[in-house]
Amino acid sequence: MSIFGFLLLLLIAAICGGIGQSISGYSFGGCLVTSGVGFIGAILGKWIATELGLPELWTIVISGNPFPVIWSIIGAALFTSVLGALIRGRNKIKA
Repeated sequence: MSIFGFLLLLLIAAICGGIGQSISGYSFGGCLVTSGVGFIGAILGKWIATELGLPELWTIVISGNPFPVIWSIIGAALFTSVLGALIRGRNKIKA
């Protein structure tokens, strides 16, 4: 993968992670954290889609690597919702 392809993939992951965080209502940091959430969301979303036998709705291929955009957004929203509930729940227990 080229540097340009990696940066483009990082940008798309950041956008998907940001949309996922917006849907869930939680925000955990800046651009790098958001792109990490986008990548984790892509892995989680693709795994959920595969397990449930759902089709890939919109996939972008960058330098030969597929990136599932819709499942990344859904996975990022689920990931941040669960993470936000755990962090919020842990803070309530301390108080």
